[in-house]
Amino acid sequence: MTITGVITAIIIGAIIGALARLILPGKQPIPIWLTIVVGIVAAFIGTFIARLLGIPTSTSGIDWLELLVQLVVAVIGVAAVAGMYTRRGTRGTV
Repeated sequence: MTITGVITAIIIGAIIGALARLILPGKQPIPIWLTIVVGIVAAFIGTFIARLLGIPTSTSGIDWLELLVQLVVAVIGVAAVAGMYTRRGTRGTV
C-alpha cells in the first residue's frame, strides 16, 4: 500500500464514519474524533470483508459495493462504540 492509498483510506474512513453516525437513529454520545477512528477502522475491515466475499476492490472507478460493505461495518462499529462509551460514562453516577 502506498502513501496515497493510506491517505485515501483515512479520508474515506472519516467520511464513512460521519455517514454511519448520520444513519444511526438518535444521538450518539461519542466525540467526533472517535467517530472518525471507527470509520477508518471500518474502511479497512470493510475492504477485507469485501475481498472475502469476492467483491472487486481494485477497479478503475468507484467501488460502490465495497463502500456499502464499509458503511455497514461502520454503522455497526459506531453503534457498538456509542453503547460502550455511554456505559463507561454512567458507571459512577447514581
